[in-house]
Formats: sequence, C-alpha cells, structure tokens
Amino acid sequence: MSGGRPMGGPMGRGMQAPAAKAQNFGPSAKRLLGTLRTDMPRLIVVLVLGVLSVALSVMGPKVLGEGTNIVFAGFISMQVPAGATQQEVVDGLIANGQQEQADMLAAMEFTPGAGIDFDALGGIMIAVLAIYIGASIFGWLQARILNGVVQRAMHRLRMRVEEKIHRLPLSYFDRVQRGELLSRVTNDVDNIGQTMQQTLSQVIVSLLTVVGVMVMMFIISPLLAVIALVTIPLTIAITIVVARRSQKLFVAQWKTTGILNARVEETFSGHAIVKTFGHQEEAERDFRAENEQLYRASFGAQFVSGIIMPAMMFVGNLVYVAIAVVGGIQVAGGLLSIGDVQAFIQYSRQFTQPLSQLGSMANLLQSGVASAERVFELLDEPEQTPDDDPSRTAPEDASDLEFDSVAFRYVDDRPLIEGLSLAARPGSTVAIVGPTGAGKTTLVNLIMRFYDVDGGRITLDGVDTRRMTRDDLRSRTGMVLQDTWLFAGTIRENIAYGRPGATEEEIVDAATAAYVDRFVHALPDGYDTELDDDATNLSVGERQLVTIARAFLADPRILILDEATSSVDTRTELLIQRAMSRLRADRTAFVIAHRLSTIRDADLILVMEDGSIVEQGTHDELLRARGAYFRLYNAQFEAPLEDDSDPDVAPLVAGEPVTSRVPIAAPSEGDPEGGTRM
Repeated sequence: MSGGRPMGGPMGRGMQAPAAKAQNFGPSAKRLLGTLRTDMPRLIVVLVLGVLSVALSVMGPKVLGEGTNIVFAGFISMQVPAGATQQEVVDGLIANGQQEQADMLAAMEFTPGAGIDFDALGGIMIAVLAIYIGASIFGWLQARILNGVVQRAMHRLRMRVEEKIHRLPLSYFDRVQRGELLSRVTNDVDNIGQTMQQTLSQVIVSLLTVVGVMVMMFIISPLLAVIALVTIPLTIAITIVVARRSQKLFVAQWKTTGILNARVEETFSGHAIVKTFGHQEEAERDFRAENEQLYRASFGAQFVSGIIMPAMMFVGNLVYVAIAVVGGIQVAGGLLSIGDVQAFIQYSRQFTQPLSQLGSMANLLQSGVASAERVFELLDEPEQTPDDDPSRTAPEDASDLEFDSVAFRYVDDRPLIEGLSLAARPGSTVAIVGPTGAGKTTLVNLIMRFYDVDGGRITLDGVDTRRMTRDDLRSRTGMVLQDTWLFAGTIRENIAYGRPGATEEEIVDAATAAYVDRFVHALPDGYDTELDDDATNLSVGERQLVTIARAFLADPRILILDEATSSVDTRTELLIQRAMSRLRADRTAFVIAHRLSTIRDADLILVMEDGSIVEQGTHDELLRARGAYFRLYNAQFEAPLEDDSDPDVAPLVAGEPVTSRVPIAAPSEGDPEGGTRM
C-alpha cells in the first residue's frame, strides 16, 4: 500500500504476535459464562433436572444398602435355631463372652430360622431399577437442553465476532495477520464451544453430586463423613497449585497456534513466490521453529494439567481405605449396619469421583478460558469511529470531490500528508502518480473513509464525507485494485457482486464492456463456471477483467482505479481504457498509475512525493515544465546503462529528456497509445 504501513510479500511480513498480556482466569471465565445469560430460563430447567437426576442417583446406594441388610439378616437367621427370639440369641452370645457379635446382631432386625425375605428384596430391586432409570432420563434431558444452550451461545458469539470484524477499522487488519485473525475466529471459538459442551454439564452434575452425597453421608455416619471431607481441601490445594502453572501454558498454546496458522496461511498463499525465490528451506525452518514452540506449550499444558486426575485418585484411594477400616470397626461395634457401610463406601466413591472430575476438567476449563481471552481481546478492539450524523448526505448524482487542507498520518509522530488541497470535478479524470510510498493509495483510502483525515476535510458536492454514513459514501464509489479479489462461486455471481439484483442482461453487458465475454465462452460452463477460493482456474489477467466488470455493473458516481490494468496484455489494456473512457463519462475518476503512458489523456495529473502534491497539470503541461513528472516519465523509457564509463553512453542528467534513446511523441492516429509502451 503506497504511503501506508508496509505489508510485505508472502515471506516478507513480520510475524504479528498476539497481545502478550492475557486477562485473569476469573474475570474471563465469568465473562464467558455471561454469554449464557440469554438462555437463563433453560439453564434453570437444566439445574432442576440436574437436581432430580442427582437426587435419584444419591438415593440408589441407600436403598441398595437396605437390600444388603435383608440379605445379610436372612443369612444370619439361617445360622441360628428357629423358634428363638432375636433377644435370646443376643443374650446367648453375651453369656458366651462374644460381646462384639452380640452388639452386631443387636443392631440388626432378623427372625431366627426365617431365611432371606425375597419378597422384600424383590421390591427393593424394583425400586432401585426405577430410581436409576429415572436418574438416567433426567440426566439425558439435562444434557440435551444444555447442548442447545451451549450451541446457541456459540452461535451468538460467532455472530458477535463476525459483526465486530465489519466494525473494525482498516488499521486493525494492517497490523494483524490474516492467519492470526482466522485462528481466533475459528480455532479459538471452536475450542470455547467444545470446552463449554464438555464441562458445563459435568460441573453441574459434579457439584450437585458432592452436595447430595455429603448430606447422605452425614445422615449415615457423621464420623465417616468427616473422614471423607478431608478430600475437599486436598483437592482444592492440588487444583490451585497445578492450575497456576498450567494456565500460562494454555495461553501460550493458543497464542502459538495462532502464530503457526498465520505462518501456514502466509506460506501456502504465497507458495509460488516461496519456490520462485528458493525460500523453501527458510519457510520449513520457520515452520519447524514455530511448530516446536507449539509442541512445547501444548505438551507442557497437557502434562501439568494431567497431574490433577492421578493426584485426585490417590487421595480418593486413601480416603476409601480409611472409610473401610473405620466402617468395619463401627459395624463390629454395632454402631452401623453392614448395609450402611456398603452404602457409605459407594457414597465415598461418588464423593471423590466428582471431585476428581472437577480437578481433571481444570485443563479443559483453562484451555477454553485461554481461547476466550483471545476472542474477547478481538471483541474489545477499538472500533472505527461511528458516523456522526447519518441524516446528512449528498445528492444521488454527486461527483464533485474536493480536498480542503487535508492532513493525515498513520503514526502520530510521522506526518504523511500535510495541507493537501485539490478539486476533482464531475466528468474529470484525475491521475495520481509518484514513487512508491508517496501516499497515492493513502489518498484513495481517505476518499473511501477507510481512514478518517486528521485535519481539513474532504467534501462531496460540498458535504463533508465525515457527515455521511460510510455505507452511503462507498455505495457511490467503485474501486478496482491491482490485487484482485474473487470469492468461491460462479463468474456470474462474482460480477453480480457489484450490484445485487442486477438482471442477466446487465451482467452480460458489463462483462462485454470489460471483455470478460471474450474469454468466458471458452470455459466449460460459461458464466456458470465455478471459481475456487483463489480463482486459480482463471489467469491473473482474466481475474482482473472480472473485477473490472464488477465495477462496470456497479455504475458508480466515483470511480477509483488502482493500477487496474496492470495484469492484462497491452491490447486488452487499450480496449479496457476505451471502455473506461465511456464509463468515466459524467463521473469523477481517480486513477493511480505507475505506467505513465496509460494516463496521458487524464484531465488532471497529480504528482505526489512524501504525501504532498508537488506538481499538477495535464500530460503535455507537466512535460513542458520539465519537473518531477518529466523525470518520472523519462525514467520509464530510459535504457539501462550497463557501463557508465562507456564514452558512447551519456549518463542521464536530471531534467534532461532521453530523446536519443526513446522519443517522446504525441499520440498519432496510427498509434493510439503513442510513444513506446513498457
């Protein structure tokens, strides 16, 4: 971009690193959960279903414990003679000095000699089956509704990102690489969705399970419950220690993912240039280095966070052993039934398992929050200044454009354009020439309000363009750039992009005027030929003709041509220039050109250097002035000087035409271009 920030070639752009400082985990996680606020009623239903599912699941071990008591009591009853009462059996054990057995049987309810009560056991089995079926149904409904909540939240987030991109100023895209931006829009958003999908349901179920199981454990045995509670501070301590180490690694993982994506996109989109200049080894070396960084960050994040689950299992096993020992002692002392101990052991597993799951989900949560930070950084980027007064507009046929003491700079301490004034009248063609970096394309960016001026103003029929909406201003402007942009679709759809709703006849007329019709019939499907993402099934010149046809169809009041014919052959360029001459009638046209032979017929030629207009006039007037334009024009036709010491080759003296090498001639009837074409 002339006059703008250097963009570089496929291998020339410097890598743009993401923001080095990430938000804290807590605020980012809270903001991420805030994306679900719209679906609060559904979340309440999810919570209710979770409570019901967990309540039934928690009831299961207690009911099963009653079944165990029935089986154990029946087994004991078969070991004692029928006809005796339970109290007589207990008293007999005490008399024989078997106090522990007596205490255990005293805590039970059984009928000596009766055996197992299968009717009662069958009722309990049916109840347990119904409990677990109900818990599964409620759990399935909860997961289904929560899935819809998460997917809708991700849909809204993608829409916010898409809308944000359209509100960002052009300066943002100048400083952020396309691959890095794509990584945030795709990889990071997808990772957020996967994280929320996998963790939200589990977090809800795990927390509810911990609470429900804790209540049941205190009901059964406060002593054993206190032993089980030891896992909570241990779990929290382990999770905090590991999370602090792994969070930075997850942030680094997704940052390096964006950098690597940018490298791949940059290298592959410019693979022809990479091969042409023999930079394959350099590209591979850069890729390997960045891939190694991603590997180290990803491995470190997964390894550190992966410590949580084994640590939680170790703590859980220790608690399990303690509960089994203490519970066995209480059963032997008649303080607990064997069914209660069985139920408590199940509860201890149910208690430690969700804690372990919460710990193991820390890596997923940290990964998702790290991606959320990157997406939120994008959403928090400063937007382009809003339109001040949408009610102000210029007449529909406005094409009188004026620059009044315009000043602009990309960097605050580096002025680029100062005090620029010019007038482009309706029906006139203004050509802008000058060396690279002189500010030619910057001038066009100001016309389109891709950037706003820092001083002065630009008016359209007397109306300050900053008082017009950007959409209104740009709808009056057609632009054809040197770098063509076509999307995946048919040739017809790409041309119609210039004016949605155009008729078939209008599309064909525009294609004919831009000489697209000349080659399109040679394609297999004509105007219905499908183009891929980069339109590689067309030549560079053919792609440029399609973009010119698009501008023709738009029929703008202001036309901007930035080296629009640089990729077409000489004859086609001449034909397009004639077509553009018809298109420019009653319109204001700005033409940026490096080949000065293409702008000889311009009504006004502006010569820019360092952001200022140093000369202006017609082609003939500027040649007679023998100034900057004169030097630029002659430099294009200067023969290369192979040896300055050759006395037969006179060096070029500034201000002197090279008439001995290439005559400067006015256009003649036999040569529509005149002179010699580069």
